Amino acid sequence: MNIVLIGFRGTGKSTVGKLLAKRLKRDFIDTDEYIESTTGKTIKDIFEKEGEEGFRKTEVETIAKLGKMKNKIIAAGGGVVLKDENVKNLKSNGFLILLEATPEIIYNRLTQDEKTTQQRPSLTNKNLFDEIKHLIDKRQQFYENAANYTINTSY
Repeated sequence: MNIVLIGFRGTGKSTVGKLLAKRLKRDFIDTDEYIESTTGKTIKDIFEKEGEEGFRKTEVETIAKLGKMKNKIIAAGGGVVLKDENVKNLKSNGFLILLEATPEIIYNRLTQDEKTTQQRPSLTNKNLFDEIKHLIDKRQQFYENAANYTINTSY
């Protein structure tokens, strides 16, 4: 069975995932990095050229493949729960753990992360803090419905 970390960007999915994989001696897969390596494009490039819809299509295809793998630690992209198909594929062979943090903590983490500032696309016309609050509000119910367990990483 896979352990799948879900949650908003900046909640620690990749950090926790790598530590967990090392501890459990399992392979770690970050879905965004997997998409970049298989498409040869950055997430930002995909969003700029194909829009969010094009990215989500690629993400669905990726999750369908990853959901069939066994005994992996998977850090899923922040919006993966927006598609029922993704949740179904991940749950078919996985235990989903929601990582949460306050908008303030997420903002602090994201502004200190070079990858975020250079490679991650804005999904709204809002400033980063307002975007975080807006998207968390929009996605929270999806996260909660998908999760088997929740951990607050604000501390």
